[in-house]
Amino acid sequence: MRISFVLTLLPALALSVLASPTLVDDATATLCPGGTVLSTSFIGENKDVQVNQLYCPADKQPRVARDLKVRQANVCGATCNTNCFLPAGGGPDPNECHIIADALRFESENTGALFQIGTGSNNTITMQFRSCLSFFRNQDFVSLTYCRLDWADVIDFVAPNCQATQNAHGGNCVASDQRWFIQVQHS
Repeated sequence: MRISFVLTLLPALALSVLASPTLVDDATATLCPGGTVLSTSFIGENKDVQVNQLYCPADKQPRVARDLKVRQANVCGATCNTNCFLPAGGGPDPNECHIIADALRFESENTGALFQIGTGSNNTITMQFRSCLSFFRNQDFVSLTYCRLDWADVIDFVAPNCQATQNAHGGNCVASDQRWFIQVQHS
């Protein structure tokens, strides 16, 4: 009797552990305190760039105050302002960040140019290749649609321009209306 109970319990326990969401790593813990990874996939021609959809339960990021009228949720092509993080040291390798940018371009050609990102606790997508971590964070009240090619261009601009030679260690690009931002940092 005891053996059959153990044999029944072990597979169920193993499945529940495998199905449990993974906690975010140290690099994204400040971005998403107490967060978990909802889904993980790999993109790019070689499937070597890790993509995570995060659940951030303690999301305290300020939301953009807006009028009650409907606003366009497609922010593809919207401008953003670059900020480099001071002081120098510890930035991502721009060559590794370029791998993420190329993976986004590959996905744009093969999956589709646009992606949607939710609001609230499901408002962050991360991409990582070796030392480079980039993420897109929606700070708006509505889901947003953005272009993979634009994200790639932001990565290719921020990564080499926010390095130790600029007294920086990574940076971000914040939408002019502050509805979203893209960050590039060391993983």
